[in-house]
Amino acid sequence: MTVPEEVLRTPLLDRLFARASDERPVFTFQDFPAGEEHTLSWAQLAARVRAVAGRLREVAAPGDRVAIVAPQELSYPVAFFGVLAAGLIAVPLFDPASRAHRGRLAGALRDCGADVWLTSARALDRVRELGDPAHLLVLDEIDGDGIDPVPVAMDAPAYLQYTSGSTREPAGAIITHRALVASCWQTSRAYEVDEGVTCVGWIPFFHDMGLIQLLCLPVFGGARSVFMAPVEFVRRPERWLRQMSEFPNVFTAAPNFAFDLAVEAASREGLDLSGVRVALNGSEPVRPRTVEEFQKAFGPYGFRREAHRPSYGLAEATVYVASAGPEGPTTTAFDRSALARGRAVEVGPDFEDRQELVSVGRPLGQRVAIVHEGREQPEGAMGEIWVHGPHVAAGYWRREDDAFGARLDGLGGWLRTGDLGVFHRGELYITGRIKDVIVIDGRNHYPQDIEATAAQAHPAIRRDRVAAFGVRDARGEGVVVVAEQARETEVDPKEVSRAVLRAVGREHEVALRSFRLVPPGALPRTSSGKVARSAARTRYGDGHE
Repeated sequence: MTVPEEVLRTPLLDRLFARASDERPVFTFQDFPAGEEHTLSWAQLAARVRAVAGRLREVAAPGDRVAIVAPQELSYPVAFFGVLAAGLIAVPLFDPASRAHRGRLAGALRDCGADVWLTSARALDRVRELGDPAHLLVLDEIDGDGIDPVPVAMDAPAYLQYTSGSTREPAGAIITHRALVASCWQTSRAYEVDEGVTCVGWIPFFHDMGLIQLLCLPVFGGARSVFMAPVEFVRRPERWLRQMSEFPNVFTAAPNFAFDLAVEAASREGLDLSGVRVALNGSEPVRPRTVEEFQKAFGPYGFRREAHRPSYGLAEATVYVASAGPEGPTTTAFDRSALARGRAVEVGPDFEDRQELVSVGRPLGQRVAIVHEGREQPEGAMGEIWVHGPHVAAGYWRREDDAFGARLDGLGGWLRTGDLGVFHRGELYITGRIKDVIVIDGRNHYPQDIEATAAQAHPAIRRDRVAAFGVRDARGEGVVVVAEQARETEVDPKEVSRAVLRAVGREHEVALRSFRLVPPGALPRTSSGKVARSAARTRYGDGHE
């Protein structure tokens, strides 16, 4: 199934302004510290977008970048769609409230070269600390009739999606208007999103998943979006569960660690999750244990197993590549030794050296190939995942990168994802990152597998805060594991270390070079919350801080 040509010729803003007289709600911000909800109707959104577009056209010209440096509130969708309506290039970033990620924010601002910044009144003082752009506009102060959307070429950049920095320095993927609507069509079909759906969640808007799921997809499909600030989920994960319980026909999305945190949530009284159509699990490896524990915890509250949809995507593909279908998650056991040699061999429940992987389903609206040494591989053979379709980014802003424009069987324009995978029974399984693979005695080891084993070795370890990485010294290649201690636990670090060393040795036949238990918050993370292995290697690569 391919993306229809009519879709690829129609800018996303056309769909917003087609509903410019609609008084139904489109965006609702749940302001938990204040205990309030704030809502924009389609008509109110269109009016405010016009006003922002008009103000931007006074200070910027086509091709200019406009940085959105604002909190996750109603001003954000107004800013994003206002930039698109002005025919400019949006750069969705974030409020510098957290000093931990200000370096990444400053780097993105330098890289994009935006002379115009949009922010809100409550973030203004913090944003001023970042620099002095030619124009710093406060969204709360913009009013007036504004302008209608400026006509745009579909191959023109709509926005720059900065990568999270988990495997490389952040870079701005150039997302064209064509790629944006192609991705929205793909996700709307994959997850059955239409006017009767409520998109709920907390994923950051500057993250590719949050931008599409909570901002762009609702506008494309005519759905309603109900969102909160990411920090409110971190403070109380049950708030996400309440969102899913309180709104009808829910489509939500989150990384795997969020499903784990939800299981640990203290309050479940009164939950009714029978209205959850789809709970997308993506952005990081989907764990079989997570799927099972979430179902065990929330099946009694109406959550249907088939609603859990493991998925795979990346910023360079405007977030969507593949997803499980209406059947829900599929977990398959493979011969671990065969996987280490690049082959997927399914085994039964009695096979001792087995590795369970969760399928991320099938592609929709694009071609996906498994490639090794320039050749597409058959089913069962592992290789790099390549993607081809109208949703692929046009490259990185002001950078040359061989990830884009690869050729396969005479067809150009392939995206090399850097991820390893394999097709089995027609479904895609992700096995790791090429740059993260650890090779010991000729055998491949994938850090996420070692991390999962270490996380389960002792209750004092935070399951979503473990980093495994390869190191090389005079003894050759080795493995270091660093894990954060769970909060409010008192343990003997030597006891934890022994448990991890035994578990990793037993499951992976690897003797760790070192293990370190660090305080909560000590592992470096990306701005989207994932552990940054490369930064962890830099900090702890010799086994010491």
